[in-house]
Amino acid sequence: MNSANTGQIMLAKRIIPCLDIKDGRTVKGVNFQNLADAGDPVELASLYAKEGADELLFLDINASHEKRTTLLKLVERIAQTINIPFTVGGGVSNPEAAAALLQSGADKISLNSSSIINPSLISAISQRYGSQCVVVAIDAARLNSGWQVYRNGGRIPTEKELFSWAYECQERGAGEILFTSMDHDGTKNGFAVDALQTLSARLSIPVIASGGAGNMEHFAELFNGSQVSAALAASIFHYGEIKIDDLKRFLRTKNIVTR
Repeated sequence: MNSANTGQIMLAKRIIPCLDIKDGRTVKGVNFQNLADAGDPVELASLYAKEGADELLFLDINASHEKRTTLLKLVERIAQTINIPFTVGGGVSNPEAAAALLQSGADKISLNSSSIINPSLISAISQRYGSQCVVVAIDAARLNSGWQVYRNGGRIPTEKELFSWAYECQERGAGEILFTSMDHDGTKNGFAVDALQTLSARLSIPVIASGGAGNMEHFAELFNGSQVSAALAASIFHYGEIKIDDLKRFLRTKNIVTR
């Protein structure tokens, strides 16, 4: 039995729906492009909590690009609707913005572009609120033999490389890494399992996989082929292609323990 399978039996895996928010609505695209409306975020959040989601991720995808803070009123409304851990990101560029989100009902803060521009932000928020509150989201695309990190919703390439940046985030106080493969995002062709196994094996903090979920088998392939702690998906949940409770039942038949 390989180490990925050993870890999988011992540790329950999490299933996390993601609400990408633009102009107050849930949206979803392919490879970060061609965004389509996917519904009301408050209604979707409530549905996922009832269906057995382990956590919920809310990303205000244009906040960094538009240089503004996350939609606090919408965060408050969702937090009042659900009873599961709630991670919020988008435009968090200082500890005060993180404080406002935590006060609005977020349990964790997701950092992405702002942490690339100012890496000390990770430690500043981690030291103030605890590493368990800090999720660093990394969007990366394969470039030749490596993975290049992008910021501003996949719009701007950076000098950072996926594995070294993720390790630096861990050392600076991140409690979790959320890795989205831009190549796999929205394609429904499966997760970037090889890169996710490399990442989860190198880090001592949990890794959340994102990008590529298209069917239940993809989740089984991910959990059997890597040591990630959680799988995140969006469109397959938003459009009712897979229900979370059905997915968990399926994973149990594959001897994969979920929360």
